[in-house]
Amino acid sequence: MPGEAVTLQLGPYAGSAGAHWWGLQAAALRRPAEAAELRSSALLRTGQAPGGREIHTPRLVALELKGGAGALRTGGAGAEAPVTWNGAVAAYLERGPSGASAPRDTGSRTEDASSGSTGSAGAAARGPAPAPSPLAAAQEVPSGSNVQLWSDHLNVQLHPKSLYVTRQYMHDGDCGCLEAFAQGERLLQDPACMEELEDRLHYFVEECDYLQGFQVLCDLHNGFSGVGAKVTELLCDEYSGKGILSWGLTPAMSNVGDSQKNVYRLMNTALGIVHLSTHSSLFCPLSLSGSLGLKPQPPVTFPYINYDASLNYHSSAILAAALDTLTVPYRLSSSQGSMLHLAETLNFSGRKVVAAWASVPFPALHGSSLPDAFCTHQQDVPWKLLASCREQKGSSCFAQSVVLRGVCKDRHSSSSPGRQPPSPLHACESTEHILQHYLHTVFPGAFSTSHVLEQPCYTLPPYPQFFSPLLSRQGFLLDKPPTHSPAAVESIPVLAALQAAPVLHTLLYGLYKDLQKVNTRRWASFFSAGVEQDDFQEALHKLRTLSQCYETEFEADESEDEADSD
Repeated sequence: MPGEAVTLQLGPYAGSAGAHWWGLQAAALRRPAEAAELRSSALLRTGQAPGGREIHTPRLVALELKGGAGALRTGGAGAEAPVTWNGAVAAYLERGPSGASAPRDTGSRTEDASSGSTGSAGAAARGPAPAPSPLAAAQEVPSGSNVQLWSDHLNVQLHPKSLYVTRQYMHDGDCGCLEAFAQGERLLQDPACMEELEDRLHYFVEECDYLQGFQVLCDLHNGFSGVGAKVTELLCDEYSGKGILSWGLTPAMSNVGDSQKNVYRLMNTALGIVHLSTHSSLFCPLSLSGSLGLKPQPPVTFPYINYDASLNYHSSAILAAALDTLTVPYRLSSSQGSMLHLAETLNFSGRKVVAAWASVPFPALHGSSLPDAFCTHQQDVPWKLLASCREQKGSSCFAQSVVLRGVCKDRHSSSSPGRQPPSPLHACESTEHILQHYLHTVFPGAFSTSHVLEQPCYTLPPYPQFFSPLLSRQGFLLDKPPTHSPAAVESIPVLAALQAAPVLHTLLYGLYKDLQKVNTRRWASFFSAGVEQDDFQEALHKLRTLSQCYETEFEADESEDEADSD
């Protein structure tokens, strides 16, 4: 087997996506028969709760700022010590900052001292009460406006080594925030901070039977992009030969009205992309924002999701569903594919940046076949670009990794025996062949790897219920809206892909052109944190060089014309 991965969460938005991602893992574990396709051990470690019950905790190191983790306890130096208890447990709901009850999975918040996990301050041991059911996760989906921090919708237990809260910067406020790339770099130049991070990493790495690599979820728009740059450099130096898959996350709406924050965001993003891609096996920007550049664009829309783009709780949930699907290739029980193998299929010719696409949910009619669904989208795949740049209709790709999940394999064809199949897709013998045939038709000449899972993406609380009433409980399209109140959507089919594609030229070159327009002398405060002007210009040159890895012959001609006009 490919082995285990250690995940790092760097920043509040990365934490929000991560909290949803861990919630999706917990929801899948409640369906053990259906969850057998994926190895939970790839992401989760196993421990024992009082009474011998097996529980799972993320193999995670999360770095946060003061006030950014709410009431979660940490095992870090100078932080409140973890509480362990071998007796019975009674669960209580904690009131969040806005007075709303924060969701908590009361069935998976306490672990014995030998495995050493910690929960939130909202759970306390009070006398001989019966242990709660593992299914006792908050059945009430929180209002998005009441979720202030990622810990407010975290419903899994964390190990005390997981959460490290640094005291140098504040999570929120008018001053003392981690705003600039160099501030993030400097944070990890502090020996005490670096020692804490390395200690936590070593703890999780050493308990792995076979470490296949690291997943780095990193805020790209703020000073955490500098933290991510230093973290991936550390991983690259200390764990040579292991996979490093980095995901640069940006909220759907990010300070477009504040000129300083907008320019800071742009510079942090460009520096983060250059440095993270340099030290990672593969780097993927993830955002529902319409643009990462100076000019704002409407956020990404999904036909069957009614989400509020201004709420991180909402947008990060969509990205988490995509992330959970995109990472399937190195978590499969039936495959020897590893993180490095996935990276090697996509990052040839210097293309270490990939774009993510996702259909959340994949539009399939209840009871229909997969060929029927694909035949309604013969020219364009029904997915959305999560890379913050304008989509190119009919765009090509050089290489891609595609995952389809949640479509039953015994429902792959609707043609009757003895009759002529209505399309070549209907003549395919399996779901895998249908997907491969479809990809070769839409992306001729591209190198495509694909995987099909029966297991859907489970959308149980605290995952938001922002779905269209046209979806069934299993996330399939209904023929007509229900006459009564729609049932909660418990799972959805998802189609997602990682692509090395020309659209990345548009994204990267667009960032380069926007930064060329910025008078950096006006933003001396950004550079006073430690980035030299010469280093910044060198990073811009690398960004342009990186963008050229993805341009087509037509785009190369356009770039030459622009260079001549300059």
